Amino acid sequence: MTSTRINPEKLYPSVQYGFSHATLDETTGTLHLSGQVAWDKDYNVVGGGDIGLQTRQALANIKAVLASQGVGPEAVLRLRTFIVNYDASMLAVIGPELGAFYGDATPASNTIVGVQALAMPDFLIEIEAVATLK
Repeated sequence: MTSTRINPEKLYPSVQYGFSHATLDETTGTLHLSGQVAWDKDYNVVGGGDIGLQTRQALANIKAVLASQGVGPEAVLRLRTFIVNYDASMLAVIGPELGAFYGDATPASNTIVGVQALAMPDFLIEIEAVATLK
């Protein structure tokens, strides 16, 4: 298998933390995105304690990875969404952000997982994605 590590300049440098933003399986054209959080390019948490704003930033980071490969949300095959102290009422805020992310594209599958914590204490949500370039 031939693979390429993807680290767009528009996103925060991640290699120093032991991961790339995505890996492309060149044989299948499958793009595996690392979980994206609310960090901007300068490691600032966007949205503070606001789950909606953090969701928007995580999805913007996903869009940046996809755009670096010439695709958009329509290429997403699945999402995995990890939410700190998940409560079903959070979907009222997260759902519209997901809708805005996809725009006119039909949403891909998504699994929501409630978690106790994420990598940094200020992160409220982390979203992984798998996409196709073929």
